Amino acid sequence: MKAAARFVTACAIVAATAGAAAGQGSLSSARDLYAGAAYEDALVLLDRLRADGPRSDEIPTIDQYRAFCLIALGRVADAEQAIEAVVAAEPSYQPSGSEVSPRVRSAFSDVRRRVLPALVQGRYAAAKAAFDRKEFAQAAAGFRQVLDVLGAPDVASAASQPPLSDLKALAIGFYDLSATAAAPPPPPPSPLASEPTPVPVIVMPSPLRVYGPNDPGVVAPVAIRQSLPPFPAQTTRPSSQGSIEVLIDETGAVEMARMLTPVNPLYDRLAIAAVRKWQFRAASLNGVPVKFRKTVQISIH
Repeated sequence: MKAAARFVTACAIVAATAGAAAGQGSLSSARDLYAGAAYEDALVLLDRLRADGPRSDEIPTIDQYRAFCLIALGRVADAEQAIEAVVAAEPSYQPSGSEVSPRVRSAFSDVRRRVLPALVQGRYAAAKAAFDRKEFAQAAAGFRQVLDVLGAPDVASAASQPPLSDLKALAIGFYDLSATAAAPPPPPPSPLASEPTPVPVIVMPSPLRVYGPNDPGVVAPVAIRQSLPPFPAQTTRPSSQGSIEVLIDETGAVEMARMLTPVNPLYDRLAIAAVRKWQFRAASLNGVPVKFRKTVQISIH
């Protein structure tokens, strides 16, 4: 009885191993069919592999080659849907020139330009939700992916202007906070170890961090050009003051500006447009320019 059970178990292991090997062989066969320009046959095989429930590490390759075949067959709408699925699963993926034609790379770039702006906003929202739940490691990974996508050439134009330019500034700050909070605490010192002679440490600024007025050792930015437009004469003056949050980059230029306390819808737009043209001598830490966030109060006269 025990011998029979061992035999059944051995057969199951052999069958599972053979199935995995067959899956790998089928995927390899699909690649060979694609390389031989047998696009219809490759697509049929890839669709069957997808329906059979492949291993998770095989799914990205199957989806990529499905997109390649659909592009080669001229099935534009289906190809775009397939590429969207690939980009949604891995936003940083872009086929290399050594494995596909310029036509395929162009198709991927077109879809990436179209879908990445909305996708990256969704990834930012997910990372921010993880940050709010204090899941800092997950949040740091999410904000890092947002910054990587915003640095891709396909979205360079969209990333240089609102809303993505504002989102990038926020992602930089939240990434720094998440990465710091997720770092493991240092191990406690050994009670038998002798205390080393302390060595002076010069703190260098993080390239991703945004500093503020409460950060020690930071020299605040100095205004070079800073003016606001007059309040429109035909508009009723507000009874309270307003305020604007300004993010100043390492060159002293205004990277992001937003109203914290609105004054008037018309004046708010005029003020933000003017603030974006302000110029400062950049903030610095140990002589190195750094990003700096400050709040500017608006007084209406």
